Amino acid sequence: MRQQTFFEPDPQDVPLATRMRPRELEEFAGQEHLLGEGKVLRQLIDQDRVSSMIFWGPPGVGKTTLARIIAGRTKANFINFSAVTSGIKEIKEVMNEAEKNRLMGEKTILFVDEIHRFNKAQQDAFLPFVEKGSIVLIGATTENPSFEINSALLSRCKVFVLQSLSEKALQNLLRRALQDPRGFGGQKIVISDEMLGMIAVFANGDARTALGTLEMVVLNGDRTGEITRVTRETLEQCISKKSLLYDKKGEEHYNIISALHKSMRNSDPDAAVYWLARMLEAGEDPLYVARRLIRFASEDIGMADSRALEVAVAAYQASHFNGMPECSVNLTHAVVYLSLAPKSNSLYLAYESAKQDAQQMLAEPVPLVIRNAPTGLMKELHYGEGYQYAHDTEEKLTDMQCLPDSLQGRKYYRPTGEGSELRARERLRQVEEWKAKRRTERRAQEEGR
Repeated sequence: MRQQTFFEPDPQDVPLATRMRPRELEEFAGQEHLLGEGKVLRQLIDQDRVSSMIFWGPPGVGKTTLARIIAGRTKANFINFSAVTSGIKEIKEVMNEAEKNRLMGEKTILFVDEIHRFNKAQQDAFLPFVEKGSIVLIGATTENPSFEINSALLSRCKVFVLQSLSEKALQNLLRRALQDPRGFGGQKIVISDEMLGMIAVFANGDARTALGTLEMVVLNGDRTGEITRVTRETLEQCISKKSLLYDKKGEEHYNIISALHKSMRNSDPDAAVYWLARMLEAGEDPLYVARRLIRFASEDIGMADSRALEVAVAAYQASHFNGMPECSVNLTHAVVYLSLAPKSNSLYLAYESAKQDAQQMLAEPVPLVIRNAPTGLMKELHYGEGYQYAHDTEEKLTDMQCLPDSLQGRKYYRPTGEGSELRARERLRQVEEWKAKRRTERRAQEEGR
């Protein structure tokens, strides 16, 4: 039996998550949608037809481990490459070594962790070697590859989405760690299924967090002889502070603000308040949230309840005055109001329609009748000629043309019958009927001359 040297670390000093790293697919937790019998990735591995790919998923779901298992199953050299510490020089050195191995009939799997951290030039350095088949590139990222990976490289890779582990999968993983000799199998650990469930919930789909938490509670458990008991008090101390899944610059940031927006649009105040809390408790700037509410007030409510914009602006001001945590209730006030307000996207549609015409007809002249004429020359050129001042009329209306000739009759704002917008629709109908009648009368007068 090989003896441990003085300089080698005790295996028990290695983190539990590292000791319990799966060695075979059969030990791999989760991802049944990719690795179950008959699934695409499983077939590629079993048939030794693995090509370059990107693993996209949250932390702690086994991206690195899966790449190592694939290399072992396909008998390929495995090179673990970090996007944080490596540059183009290191990339080329590794690529050249892989090319030599290829000429000797050996395959190389190059695993690049956090590949989204590479810039365009660094990502491009992989292209010729991927195309020649010198390497099988497996990149791992927590960010959306559509935004973070160069299109040229992305087009040469199959993207596989790894999902957060379910609570059931995490509990099974924790039980295996308690029984496996690599984990705590040689010790007598007493911990209830309820507490394992609490750890699984706390881990939020992250196997590394689950195993790290288990290790912490065991190391801090009550020891009586050879038995270690994990108490609820110890567990609650170890999981008292949780880092919420939220990256203020990453995709989850946009996912959650989208969830808030769509929950309010769907008139679901409970969901909206939950997503608001997710952002604020994770450290989001409350003024950013308030700005999004101001946009929502006009985009999704608009004239159906014009007070919504007032409430949203007031919430912004209150958040500015109070700051966190006091402003959380101000934002909740606005979120609930906006959720329950009648909905109309007529203002949004009006602008989008007008924007399309504006972009396509940038050179359309302003009608002379509504141009100012501050100089004599402008008056000679008929600027402002025939202008009608609405306040001089009894109805406070005129039939003057304000759109360019090519857009005459175009309709952008189409009010709905929701909330207060019903009054706006009725008013617009009256205005349009009056103008149509006035134009008819004017044409009749002109034809009678």
